[in-house]
Amino acid sequence: MILFIVNCFKEDCVNGLEEALSVLFLIRIPLNEAKLLPKENDLIIKSLVWVLGCEFRTQAMVKSHVVSALKTIIEATSSVLLEKLEPKFFEVVVGVLKQGTKRVTQQGINSALHVLLDACPWGRNGLMMVETGAISVLIELELGSPERKTTELILGILFHLCSCADGRAEFLNHKGGIAVVTKRIMRVSPAADDRAVLILSLISKFSATSWVVHEMLDIGAVTKLCMLLQVDCATYLKDKALGILRSHSDDWLKLPCIDKTLLTRYIK
Repeated sequence: MILFIVNCFKEDCVNGLEEALSVLFLIRIPLNEAKLLPKENDLIIKSLVWVLGCEFRTQAMVKSHVVSALKTIIEATSSVLLEKLEPKFFEVVVGVLKQGTKRVTQQGINSALHVLLDACPWGRNGLMMVETGAISVLIELELGSPERKTTELILGILFHLCSCADGRAEFLNHKGGIAVVTKRIMRVSPAADDRAVLILSLISKFSATSWVVHEMLDIGAVTKLCMLLQVDCATYLKDKALGILRSHSDDWLKLPCIDKTLLTRYIK
C-alpha cells in the first residue's frame, strides 16, 4: 500500500489514493516494519507530504490518515535522515495544525504534533519550525484548551523551540505565550508541569527583559511558581521554580502589586 502511494507521488496521480490511505490507516504500519525501510523512508516522507498538499472529498479524514502514517515513519527514521528534512516538510505539517480540528480530526492533530516533537531536536529542524511560524500556531492551538495529551505535546515542542534565541523571540512576540504556559501549571499533568516550568526557566534566564519580568508578575506566573513549591512534585521541578523566583526577586519586590510575604518566604 505504501508503494502505491509512492507511485502516485512519482506519477503525480491521485486516482485511488483516498481509498489506499483509508486501507493503510486501518491496517497501520507496524513500527518494526517501518524500521526495515531506512532507504525508502526519505521517499515515503516526501510522498506523504505531497499527499497532504492534495485536495480530497473527505479532506479531514485523509489528512488524519496521512499524518498518522507520517508519525509512524518519522518514529522509525534515523537521526541522519531527520537532520535532512527540508523547510517544505515543516510548512506542510504546521499547515495541518493551522487548519485545526475543523479540517483535521483530533487524532490527526496529535499525530502532527508527534511528528514535530520527534523531528525538532535534530539539526536545523527547530529553527526551520520557528521560521514557518510554528510557535504562534502552537500557542493558538493551546489557547483553545485542547485535551491533556495535546497540551503535553504542544508544551514539549515549545520547550525545544524556546531552547534557541529565535524561538524565544517568537514565543515572546505572541501576547498569550507566557500566560497560556503559566495557566497550564498544576492544571493538566506532571508532564505538562515539567515542560511549562522549563519553558519559563528558559525565558527568565535568557530573555528576561523588563517587559517579561512585569508580564510574569501580571499574569500570575510568580504566584503559580510559589504555589508549586507548596505541593507534592518532583524536587528538580521545585528547584527550577525556586531558581526562577530568586533570579528576578529584586525586580519583583520593587513592584507595588507583589505579595512580598509570599515571595520572601521562599527566596531566603
